[in-house]
Amino acid sequence: MLSQSFRRNLQLMLRSTNRLSLSMRALANPSEEYTAQPQYPAIEDPSFRSKKKREAAEWHERIQQLSSVEEKLFEINMPKYYGYKAHIITDQKFPYNVLPLAQYATRTHLQENLPETYGKLGEEAKKLLEEIRGNLEDVIGFELTGYSRSYGSIEEISPEEKEEIVTSSLLTALNRALINSLSKKYTHLNEVETDFDPRHESFWFLGGIPPPSLVKKIKEGVEWQKEYANDPYDRKIQYLGKPYIALRHKHPLDVFAENNVDNLDAKRDGVEIPEFRFDPITLGYNTEQRHATTIPGFWPGDQHEFGLVSFQRRSHAHLRPSYCAIDDLQEALHAQGIFSSYAWTLGQACYQGFSTFNDLTYPLATQTVITDGKMWSFYAYQLNTTLLHSDQVDVNPRYNQCWGTKELQLYEHVDENGKVHGMNDEVLLHLISFYMNTPYIREGVDLKPYLCKTETRVADILDEKRRVFMEEKYKHVAANRPRHRPEPELYQWEKIYKVDNKTRQMEPKRRPFELGQNMYKRRMDEHALKYIPRKVRPDGPKSKPRFEATYYPNVRR
Repeated sequence: MLSQSFRRNLQLMLRSTNRLSLSMRALANPSEEYTAQPQYPAIEDPSFRSKKKREAAEWHERIQQLSSVEEKLFEINMPKYYGYKAHIITDQKFPYNVLPLAQYATRTHLQENLPETYGKLGEEAKKLLEEIRGNLEDVIGFELTGYSRSYGSIEEISPEEKEEIVTSSLLTALNRALINSLSKKYTHLNEVETDFDPRHESFWFLGGIPPPSLVKKIKEGVEWQKEYANDPYDRKIQYLGKPYIALRHKHPLDVFAENNVDNLDAKRDGVEIPEFRFDPITLGYNTEQRHATTIPGFWPGDQHEFGLVSFQRRSHAHLRPSYCAIDDLQEALHAQGIFSSYAWTLGQACYQGFSTFNDLTYPLATQTVITDGKMWSFYAYQLNTTLLHSDQVDVNPRYNQCWGTKELQLYEHVDENGKVHGMNDEVLLHLISFYMNTPYIREGVDLKPYLCKTETRVADILDEKRRVFMEEKYKHVAANRPRHRPEPELYQWEKIYKVDNKTRQMEPKRRPFELGQNMYKRRMDEHALKYIPRKVRPDGPKSKPRFEATYYPNVRR
C-alpha cells in the first residue's frame, strides 16, 4: 500500500509539472498570458467541512466524466479495497415499521391506487379479458391442481420454498399465455427479454442520519474534530433481490406523471416524505463488509436495458407473525414495492451513465407486481432523482413517485377438477394493463449524456490490454468473491496486551495498527504490481518494464 507521504510527494510533483507546462506554453504564445479582464482564483473556504465537500464534489465530477458504465461502477468502489460496510436490504426481510425507512431511504412519495395511465387502458383491457379469460382460468387451474410436483421429503422443504416453487411455475405459465395472446396487437411484447430469477442489486449512499456512537466518540477524542462529532454520516445501502420474472425492453416506458424532473419540488407540490433519521440497524438490518454492486439483471451492453415489469416474491409473509405483534403486512408490501422498484430503476439508470452522485436528466418508469399466486399487489414507480447522500438529502427538491394498490385476491379456491371459483376480474385487468403499457422511443432525449459515444462499455475499448484489465477488475468486484488474504483484524489478545496494556514493548511492530495504518482506507489501486518473468518480457530478459501496467479508471473523453 502506498504511504500517505509518498502520495503527497507525488501530488506535489504533478502540480509542479503542470505549472512548468503552463509557463512553457506562455513563453511560446505570449498573447495567452494576458487577458482583457483580470481573472482571480476563487476564494475557497479553508474550513474542514468545506474542504471535505470540495473533495467529494471533485470525486463526483470524476465519476461523471468517466467513459464507460463499468468504469463508473468500479470507481465507486475505488476508495475501499475491502469494500464498504453496507446495510443489507433484501426482498425477504421487512421488519416492523419499515415503510418510513423505505420512503426516506429512496425519497419516495407513495400514493394509493394506480396512476391515470391505466385508466385510459381500462376499456381495451376489459375487451381483451373477455377474449382470453378461458385461457387464463385454464392456466391457473392446471398449474395449481393439474399435476403433482416432487418437492422431496417433508423435512427438506419449508412452506416458503414450496410456495415459491408453485408461484414460479404459475407466473411462468401466465406470462407465456399473456404474451402469446396480446403480442399480435401489442407488438412490443414480441421484443421483450424475459429473465427468470434474475439478480437485481443496487447500491447507494443515504445521508442525513446521525453518526454511529463509535464514530462520534472517536471525533470527540480529537481536539480539532470535536465540533464535527455530530455531523451527519452517510449510510451505505446495498439492496439484494431475486424476483421470479423480469421483462425488459429496448425502449423505456412512458412516465406516469407529466413532470419535468427539473421542475419537481417536494415543498411546492405539498409532498411529505417521512423522515426516518435512524440507523437502519435499529430495525434489524445487519451490516456486511462487501463491494458495492449495481446489477439490474443483465450485464452492460444488452440492448434490452429498460424494465417493463417484474414479479416479486412475498414468501416473507409466512414469517411475519413470528416477529410482528401487529399485522402490518400491507405496509411491508408497500415497502417491498418501493425498495424493489427503486433498486431496479437505479440499476437501469446506472447503465445509462447516471449514479448515486450524478442525477438523472430524465425520469425512468417501471411496473412491479408482488404475488404468491393468490394474493396480488400492483405498483407503478417513477424514478426522478438518485441524489440521497449527505450533501443533497436536505436540499434536493426532487422526489420519486410510487403508486400502489392494496393486496387483492385473485380467486377464492380451485376445486379438484381444476375449476377456478370466485375469479377477481380487477386483478386480471391490472395484470393485462401492465402488459399493454407500451414502451416508446423518447425523441429529442439523450439517454446517455454522461457516457462516451465511442466507449459506452468496456467491450468497446480498442486497447486490448486496457479492455481485458478493466473487464477482469469489474467482474471481480461484481462477483464479490473474498480476497486471497483475509481483511485485517485486531485480535482480542492484541487488544489486551498491545493496545489496552502495553506489555509487549520488545516485540517487533509488524501489524498495521502498530504502524499507524488504517487498512480500511486502502484503495483498490494500492497493491503490489504483477511481476513479468524475464523469459516472457517483450524486449528481452533484462528489459523494462518489470511489472505489468495497470489501467484503472481514468477520465477519457
